[in-house]
Amino acid sequence: MTQAADLQILRAFVAVAREGNVSRAAERLHLSQPAVSLQLKRLADITGLALFSRTPLGLALTSDGAALLPQAERVLASLSDFQQAAQRLHSTVRGTLRIGTILDPEFTRLGAFLRELVEGAPQVATELRQRMSGSVLAQVAAGALDVGFFLGDAKSESGGLVTARTLSRFHYRVVAPAGWGPQVLGRDWKGLAALPWVATPPESAHHRLLAGVFGPRGLAPRQVALVDQEASMLDLIKSGVGLSLVRDSIAIRESQAHGLVIADRVQLECTLQFVSLAARADEPVIASAWAALGRVWS
Repeated sequence: MTQAADLQILRAFVAVAREGNVSRAAERLHLSQPAVSLQLKRLADITGLALFSRTPLGLALTSDGAALLPQAERVLASLSDFQQAAQRLHSTVRGTLRIGTILDPEFTRLGAFLRELVEGAPQVATELRQRMSGSVLAQVAAGALDVGFFLGDAKSESGGLVTARTLSRFHYRVVAPAGWGPQVLGRDWKGLAALPWVATPPESAHHRLLAGVFGPRGLAPRQVALVDQEASMLDLIKSGVGLSLVRDSIAIRESQAHGLVIADRVQLECTLQFVSLAARADEPVIASAWAALGRVWS
């Protein structure tokens, strides 16, 4: 006898025990009465026990039948639990999420984002890839990253290829070494362009923002160093090499801690965004990332 047949027998046994009547049990199981009666006979043959006795009202469990009923119910309940667990696995999000990260984790709330992602989609593995902002956008658009953080207007810069959500707005300030107050304070972009600058690669937000300022004015700032890490840039400013763009919160902190000079006539607005390829936004792994992001940045 197959396991499926065994289960059908147990279902018939439990149904008749509950209904006390073969016809009602047959209706409940969507079977014919002869089929249910045959299954009861098979169970009696398998166990060698009389499980029911006939009464004027129908069938009643014998003491042996009453002893076996809880066991049969547990078997069927376990099967139901197994089937439900299997069904849940069909709907469980699985896969690997490649995340393009930028700047420091505190600024992007990366830790909170990953915690929400793990809790909401525990079967999703993550790969973190630290990049400059422009590289994140390019790799998301090319499919090399699934989601990522970006500084600027991602939809515009990608030609509409990505879906983007603005997480926060902030300002970049021009920061100069300590003691440079006379050269920096009161100066506009033209005056600042004449000073030595710590430059960044084209993929950085700093480069894009400054190009948008200096280019239309026909200015070419004097670059004395090129760095691709924010920590290195700050170190060069502190060392007196030149000035550069720094996020407002860091600019204020470094001004108070190390006497760095903040230009008082200029600043540039910027946005922190989260992006994914528009054509892939409905993919389960990427959708789980957007859901986790929404819980962190609600």
